Amino acid sequence: CLCLSLIVLPDVLCVTVIQGQNGWGVTYTSTQICAVKGSTVEIHCSYRYPSRINATVERTFWFTKLQDKEPVDLRTDSKYSGRVQYRCHEKSCTLRISDLRESDSAEYKFRFITNQDVKYSGLPGVTLSVTGLQVQISGSTSCLSETCTWAKLKCHNSCRLPDHSSYIWYKNGENINKETSSYSDYVYPTDSYSCALNAYKDVPSPSVCGHGHSCNTVTYTDRSVCAFTGSSVDISCTYKSLKSIKSTFWFSPERSRRWQNPSQPEDLSTDSQYTGRVHVETERGRSTLRISDLRERDSAEYHFKFITPNFEWRSSLPGTTLTVTDPDLQVQVIWSSTGPKLICHSSCLTDRSSFLWYKNEIMIQGETSPSYGGHVDPADSYSCSYQRYRSTPVYAPKLFSVLRTPPGDIMKNDSVTLTCSSDANPAAKYTWYKENQTLLSEEPQLVFSSIQSSDSGQYYCTAQNELGRRTSEAVFINVNCE
Repeated sequence: CLCLSLIVLPDVLCVTVIQGQNGWGVTYTSTQICAVKGSTVEIHCSYRYPSRINATVERTFWFTKLQDKEPVDLRTDSKYSGRVQYRCHEKSCTLRISDLRESDSAEYKFRFITNQDVKYSGLPGVTLSVTGLQVQISGSTSCLSETCTWAKLKCHNSCRLPDHSSYIWYKNGENINKETSSYSDYVYPTDSYSCALNAYKDVPSPSVCGHGHSCNTVTYTDRSVCAFTGSSVDISCTYKSLKSIKSTFWFSPERSRRWQNPSQPEDLSTDSQYTGRVHVETERGRSTLRISDLRERDSAEYHFKFITPNFEWRSSLPGTTLTVTDPDLQVQVIWSSTGPKLICHSSCLTDRSSFLWYKNEIMIQGETSPSYGGHVDPADSYSCSYQRYRSTPVYAPKLFSVLRTPPGDIMKNDSVTLTCSSDANPAAKYTWYKENQTLLSEEPQLVFSSIQSSDSGQYYCTAQNELGRRTSEAVFINVNCE
């Protein structure tokens, strides 16, 4: 059954797409999603497989591309670093992508693999289209001034947005209190215009000149930057002024309580909080603010300002938001067709960051990528570092043990518990079997509340994580009749 559908933020119009045969299938909530740049999207699906095969699903993931004819888990793709989350429960899975980029436009497919190594992908998948806002100026007619025109300005996006969407409009960096998707005004060639959805105010459209290609503008290289405590960061922008510039400086609105006039920004380099830590390099058309020895209280939004004899660039338009934090480095273990893959992850790092990798606490020469490129041996432990920060190691289950309580003779109707434990990172999943390979439990403990003679036999458990699997020695249970 196939029902094409369309999601328009935030409403859902028509749903349900089912692919599958012989009891196998993937159901997507929608096959077409259009989302705005900078927003967050969730793609939902459920899956099914025949109950007769007595299988369990060991791995689930989403993918957009193949490598050596095998699907590549999105979590191993550096361009999605820190932006992708999976949420799976029972037979439903959700893919969440935050801070959407236009390059995220693709077809997203879900895949699951059973413990019998049966692999199933839901094809076709869900087509995601990510588009940014654009200011369109049209219908201009001359007004009294030779350089002035009366024109309609429209905040355009190719996604079908709800009619009640609220907008923000900026003129020369200043919020002009317009909340509709379009309005009419007198337009001058020196002025620049930008718009944003109120729900995503931190992601405005590129600035557009009133007429022609030359006007007053400030464009930030990055809308957000993350850096570690104690490190340095560069925050940059490009700018253009049609008049001779009298002064330029960087400032943070969060520091306005320290200004002589709260509505008049002051140069960051004169702020005692930044003494000796701020350096600014400004050349024609470009400026870079460098803050060294970063502290968590430096987390703020930073703006660039230029002033001419008769013009001042305003500061309502979002600048660059800096987040200063500890890295919380983690090694993510993700299964692929060639075995486990290791990703050095931190929400504060980009795919351009350079790492060090360690095997059994010894540094591995030549490995600097966020994704470890070497062979992963289940017998070894692995960790990564960035600057002075180090992750905890990951390793397959070890120090494996099985405990039976209570010890001693077992009588009919007794309560008996078998406990399987190990040291593993990521945490191990446990499975209990009886001698004939019958699957009994997928919990660390196997509990007999009232044991019977038919329960006599040999039992063993397995401990498994993404790096490896271990099987315990058999535990013999003999139930004595009274």
